[in-house]
Amino acid sequence: MKPLADCRLYAFIDSAFFHGRPPEVFAQQLCDGGADLIQLRAKKSSPDEIRRMAEAVLPVTQRNQVGLVINDHLEIARETGAEFCHLGQEDFFDAGHTQVSALRPPDSRLGIGLSSHAPDQAQRAMAAGADYLGIGPVYATGTKPKAKPATLEYVRWAAANVTIPWFAIGGINLRRLDEVLAAGARRVCVVSAILNATDVTRACSEIRHRLP
Repeated sequence: MKPLADCRLYAFIDSAFFHGRPPEVFAQQLCDGGADLIQLRAKKSSPDEIRRMAEAVLPVTQRNQVGLVINDHLEIARETGAEFCHLGQEDFFDAGHTQVSALRPPDSRLGIGLSSHAPDQAQRAMAAGADYLGIGPVYATGTKPKAKPATLEYVRWAAANVTIPWFAIGGINLRRLDEVLAAGARRVCVVSAILNATDVTRACSEIRHRLP
């Protein structure tokens, strides 16, 4: 896969959008649409189910040289050989972790990304050695209805202060993309605007071609 710093579009395979369709089909559509990273997120699935999904998706992402991110489940990322694991603040700091390096197996290249919702969380995550940050939610989003929007002000702060790769996330779609980029973002995460589209590959491609 391309270096993390060169990744621009971070797409998702979210079980809430499957509607009976296999995750590997979504993976291929997202790869065809130009996604640089793909996160597997299945909040209501068991670890065994997520492991099976990861094992089905990995051959697709690896064949297309796209990094796979496992959401929440560090052990599954380790066991399946996924390139990344993504953890929320509650999964990392609230669980008592202080350094990302302590979660990597010996001689592992597993990358670990952390969510952040405010400048103090971003600073703490950088100090902990995160490989990348999620910055948001920029807008209100149905995928996390209880999360208060961090707004474009947080994107502007990140553009001026975050020194590792970061991705703006939360309610971003084609209509809002220009103002997110104008605020300083160069990388974005997009979930529902792609997965809800009639043509997933086309929706992915349209966003990817608008990124710098």
